Amino acid sequence: MEIGSFAFLSPEGFSYNGDFSWFQDMEDGFNGNGKKRGRKDSEESLLHEQLKKNGLLLDDGAKQEQHQCFTGSNQETAVFEADFKNDYFDQIQSHYTRINDLDHSRNKRPRKSSSPVANTATAAAVSAGNSDNAEPSHSGGGSGHQRRLWVKDRSKDWWDKCSHPDFSDEEFKRAFRMSKATFDMICEELEPAVMKKNTMLRDAIPVRQRIAVCIWRLATGEPLRMVSKRFGLGISTCHKLVLEVCTAIKTVLMPKFVQWPDDNKMKQIKDEFESTTGIPNVGGAIYTTHLPIIAPKANATTYFNKKHTERSQKNSYTITLQGIVDGNGVFRDVCIGWPGSMSDEQILEKSAFYQRAAKGQVKDIWVVGSKGYPLMDWVLVPYSHQNQTWAQHAFNEKIGEIEKVGKEAFGRLKGRWSSLQKRSEVKLQELPVVLGACCVLHNICEMRKEEMEAELNCEVFDDEVIPENNLRSMAAVQARDHIAHNLLHHGLAGTAFI
Repeated sequence: MEIGSFAFLSPEGFSYNGDFSWFQDMEDGFNGNGKKRGRKDSEESLLHEQLKKNGLLLDDGAKQEQHQCFTGSNQETAVFEADFKNDYFDQIQSHYTRINDLDHSRNKRPRKSSSPVANTATAAAVSAGNSDNAEPSHSGGGSGHQRRLWVKDRSKDWWDKCSHPDFSDEEFKRAFRMSKATFDMICEELEPAVMKKNTMLRDAIPVRQRIAVCIWRLATGEPLRMVSKRFGLGISTCHKLVLEVCTAIKTVLMPKFVQWPDDNKMKQIKDEFESTTGIPNVGGAIYTTHLPIIAPKANATTYFNKKHTERSQKNSYTITLQGIVDGNGVFRDVCIGWPGSMSDEQILEKSAFYQRAAKGQVKDIWVVGSKGYPLMDWVLVPYSHQNQTWAQHAFNEKIGEIEKVGKEAFGRLKGRWSSLQKRSEVKLQELPVVLGACCVLHNICEMRKEEMEAELNCEVFDDEVIPENNLRSMAAVQARDHIAHNLLHHGLAGTAFI
């Protein structure tokens, strides 16, 4: 702090009747602390030298002469008091006020910035004093000081009731579309992938609850705010759990439950189809369904579905799911995520299965499809022209039975996981993971013979567009005619067409 430019009289150069107690009292009163005297003495010595240089400080001889002059005349003393005492008092008061301000500023600045540790300790003490008013979160294991975090209190009564051992298996199946045993198996398989560790701030959400949130959301299609209320979790937390568990299902369970059959299994599938339809070497039924989505911001026209728009009388945007199912309605191959404006033929050509078949890896197998697929060496489709023969009618009837297997499998898929019937709130790039998880869960339920309630069945609509080049292989044309002839002349065809 800079002191004013004017010079002050030094206390050492002033005496009053040999007694300076009033000045000392005044100094103590201004300072308020005798311990600061040392620092002030050094500052006064600097002023002393400055005043001496300016000729304003009296030497010892002048002091003695002045004292004699003052003691010789009371009138002169009164004049001195009037001229000097008041001026000096005012100036010295201003001087020490500035010094006190300087001392205060020097002491105050270190207290603000000197000790972050002390500030942290103070904040911790205040937090500890107020912690009784906050709601503590669950804390992780370990001893010592426990940190506290405010967490909104949500009711978990519904989930606690469902997870209780006394909760009946019938009610559990109605809620989660599967029995407790199947649910426990899924939890056991996914536990290493979805389990989280507890932290100092809170306990991790249990594995069973994480998986239950995902399955409930897929099964009911309820909004996230309703899922949040049922499980006592935040809305964003529920959304995150659905994506995390679906990703784990795709990574861990899809390689186990959605796979192309080996030779032994394929022979079994062929025998089952032939015993029911009389058509040999059928390895599965292929079908494509469309799932509604919210119109994307980019490339919306590619997801525009003309057929759905005409049927519903409002603009519809879809994403496709193509699957090949066996005689039990289990998915053996899936192709997910192509835009709804594409035809069945175009989606087939984009699939990995088509690439394998084009390389000759699919041999002696027929995959039965609808009129929306072309006739190829490994794809068998019904006759689509008019004025058909009896043999061709018989063939179409049997092909229709195989198509029905695939169509009903997709109906159970959509019925069991009702979220597929509604416009998905999931981002477009994340939707294939969710759809893949639904296919895996469908297969698990089908393989474990989980029956589905009749009212859950969903009707699926055919959106096939007959391709321009419906005949891709002359060998396939001859093979189809031969199959139709055998069905009619060996008494394997029905009479519905007559």
